[in-house]
Amino acid sequence: MNIKSLFKVCLFALLIVSCKNDTKEQPNETVEVVKTDFSFNVEEFADIKVLRYQIPGWDNLTLKEQKLVYYLTQAGLAGRDIMWDQNYRHNLKIRRALENVYVSYSGDKSTDTWKEFTIYLKRVWFSNGIHHHYSNDKIVPGFTKEGLAELFAATKTELPAEVFDVIFNDKDTKKVNQAKGIDNVLASAVNFYGPDVTSDDVIDFYKNKKSPDATRPLSYGLNSQLVKENGELKERVYKSDGLYGDAIDEIIKWLEKASEVAENEEQGHALDLLMKYYMTGDLQTWDDYNVAWTAATAGNIDYINSFIEVYNDPIGYRGSYESIVQINDFDMSKKMAVLSENAQWFEDNSPLMSEHKKKNVVGVTYKVVNVAGEAGDASPSTPIGVNLPNANWIRAEVGSKSVSLGNIIHAYNNAGGSGRLKEFVNDEEELQLEEEYGQLADKLHTALHEVIGHASGQLNPGVGETKETLKTYASTLEEGRADLVGLYYLYDSKLQDLGLVSDWEKVGKAAYDGYIRNGLMTQLIRLDLGNDVEEAHMRNRQWVSAWAFEKGKADNVIEKVTRDGKTYFNINDYKKLHELFGQLLRETQRIKSEGDYVAVEALVEGYGVKVDQAIHKEVLERNKKFPSPPYSGFVNPVLTPETNEAGEITAIKVEQPKSFDEQMLTYGKIYSHLPDVN
Repeated sequence: MNIKSLFKVCLFALLIVSCKNDTKEQPNETVEVVKTDFSFNVEEFADIKVLRYQIPGWDNLTLKEQKLVYYLTQAGLAGRDIMWDQNYRHNLKIRRALENVYVSYSGDKSTDTWKEFTIYLKRVWFSNGIHHHYSNDKIVPGFTKEGLAELFAATKTELPAEVFDVIFNDKDTKKVNQAKGIDNVLASAVNFYGPDVTSDDVIDFYKNKKSPDATRPLSYGLNSQLVKENGELKERVYKSDGLYGDAIDEIIKWLEKASEVAENEEQGHALDLLMKYYMTGDLQTWDDYNVAWTAATAGNIDYINSFIEVYNDPIGYRGSYESIVQINDFDMSKKMAVLSENAQWFEDNSPLMSEHKKKNVVGVTYKVVNVAGEAGDASPSTPIGVNLPNANWIRAEVGSKSVSLGNIIHAYNNAGGSGRLKEFVNDEEELQLEEEYGQLADKLHTALHEVIGHASGQLNPGVGETKETLKTYASTLEEGRADLVGLYYLYDSKLQDLGLVSDWEKVGKAAYDGYIRNGLMTQLIRLDLGNDVEEAHMRNRQWVSAWAFEKGKADNVIEKVTRDGKTYFNINDYKKLHELFGQLLRETQRIKSEGDYVAVEALVEGYGVKVDQAIHKEVLERNKKFPSPPYSGFVNPVLTPETNEAGEITAIKVEQPKSFDEQMLTYGKIYSHLPDVN
């Protein structure tokens, strides 16, 4: 096999990322890429499939490196309960009560009530709370209020009446509500704000916050809860002696151990700053840490840990707790360096207005990594790629890290088949393009999204951060903009010049087919009939696709085809679609650069929110023949240290948990570091 062919195979197998600036995404269902005896599937329930993953190269790490991974994973798990409480104020009480029933009940377990109870508990475990991890809707139990009361009585389980009732009533039905025309903070159940705090309260509170350096704005609100005390707004900061202090102290304890076995001075310095941030809650220290972390690129081990992504905040201020510990795949990372090395070329040749282009794209690193452990917002539902830090000024001055989670992607690709593909492709040509080039196209698109997309463009002087200017539309605009960067360059011969593809036109066609098919049809399997699109990534895929469909109607660029009572979308002119994507990319960057709220509202509400109900009904009906659940997530491998008589670690074994419930119960017992707060 020649180098180019080998490179293509490696890309095919591993090069896929999904923006974690985030939500969590997973690859489209595809054919298996590698046969293996390892069982990736754990179990299925409701709309969930639980998988497991391996840690390639573990035995090649030194003991010191293994210790570093172990300490970092323990630090991540130590903060697990923070995510539960952030998601909803009653989550911890409910989880602990349900777990007590699960381990204590000795009655008849063949009843429908017990079966539905176990499914409900597993769904709650998977979502880190009682709201669905993707739709944000409160999970509806399949048992009655009376049935749960009987289980509680049989196990002597207690729960305050108000909390018990919320499992069944219509209070707090939406964790994150971004609908238009409502107070998004008041309408969201997420526990970032006190019960009487409004959206205007939040905006007014932070409007008066001025960063010491206006060109390097601090991430105000990222690590606190905003509440009213005696009518006055007050931040409850997440720190050692503040909110979540008990869990944060545990995180710090393990980070201290990690710092002692850091691979190099730069990595150790970043860990020390992270501990200082956890101790003080100081946002300047958070920025100092991110600068140091971004610059620390040497070594085999890296990690993500803290309050980072703001998708769970309806107005985009507050970060959810998450942790990912990763081991570099240096061979694949070296192959992928070609994208980051050419970042300036992509910026210079983009269709953006000249004043919106960066003159010097700096510090974009892209690596393929293997996950060793995840926690918080990254688990059980995980991203497949991450691009951080999120601060625009750090990206511009220092750079960013983009990673593809190689072993997670490998597990996805080996855990299922491609049943839905033939149902929704328009013709044999589209099917053949997808089968031959679809995975590569997906992987290149999302790589371009992360490495080039999020690093591209710049704000106009004096324009505030997008969470301030674009408000509830900031996340979907940013994801759509990065998607458009990827789409624009996928149909470009530059990819072939760089040796990334052997036939750029066919790869580009497969990418365009898949994106339009998903954006206008297949992603609708994740919605209940009649619902609007609310999740940021789903919105951006729809508004990109629907805008291109409408703007190309005059030239029949994308044709809506009806055949045998079924709907398909066929691209007739890929070149013109490429031009349309370029036009929309130019406009989305203008919106971001200028902070044009009126324009982003018209774009998202006009194309990304409402669903064609006839097509949605049809898609759901056609999808009934495919039993595979639409959502997947993972249990983590268990890292178990072995010690000598002196208590020193001599080895660390990697084992797989026996089941999903075993891991969740173990986590609930070992890492329950918070009282039943809020």
